[in-house]
Amino acid sequence: MKNFSFSNVKNFRYERKFYIEGFPAKDVESMLKLHPAIFKEIYHERIVNNIYFDSFDLRHYFENIDGISKRLKVRIRWYGESIGLIENPVLELKLKHNFHVGKLSYPLNSFKLDNNFSIDTVHKVLKESRLSKYLNFHLKELSFSLLNSYRRKYFLSADRRYRITLDSDLKLYRLSPYDNNLLYKLERNLNTIMELKYNEPGDMFADEITNYFPFRMTRSSKYVDGVAELYR
Repeated sequence: MKNFSFSNVKNFRYERKFYIEGFPAKDVESMLKLHPAIFKEIYHERIVNNIYFDSFDLRHYFENIDGISKRLKVRIRWYGESIGLIENPVLELKLKHNFHVGKLSYPLNSFKLDNNFSIDTVHKVLKESRLSKYLNFHLKELSFSLLNSYRRKYFLSADRRYRITLDSDLKLYRLSPYDNNLLYKLERNLNTIMELKYNEPGDMFADEITNYFPFRMTRSSKYVDGVAELYR
């Protein structure tokens, strides 16, 4: 999908990410609740699941490793149970250009993620979900590389300009085109990923939000780290 156009993406946002090792999510959450911007929890905690797709030579992975400023991720995302009947999945094409992030989302039909899950399952779902022929054609160039899941909490600043998500209890599953028994799993329970998200007007004061935390911003991602962990 090297030449895929994102001209239809209307709302790009800013995103800053912090990968926090050996720091439990509850401690990060306690620090967040003391922030001068007065972050309050919104929504309810939920499990986020993603199946990531890449080319046979892992082009999307290496674009991130090499620091390419404009890069793409392709994934199927859903919430709730990771294995079994997957309801309300969404195909997401996520474009990142430096700190700017935009997404195109396409609802998909339900499917089963079990021992019979394969790339054929995905192709069938994509075909039946009435995606455009152009998009279907480019998706066939890709195969899936991994499944991950994690717990996510959501927080919003008092002025409603800044949103923070905290991801913890990360689980990684290796996926292959066929013969997936979903037994090869890694867990990273002591790592927390914090993401700060905001629109253009909030960029002027974003440093005041991040400077409060004793964590370093990272260019890495759960997908890149997952591939490195599972296939090293």
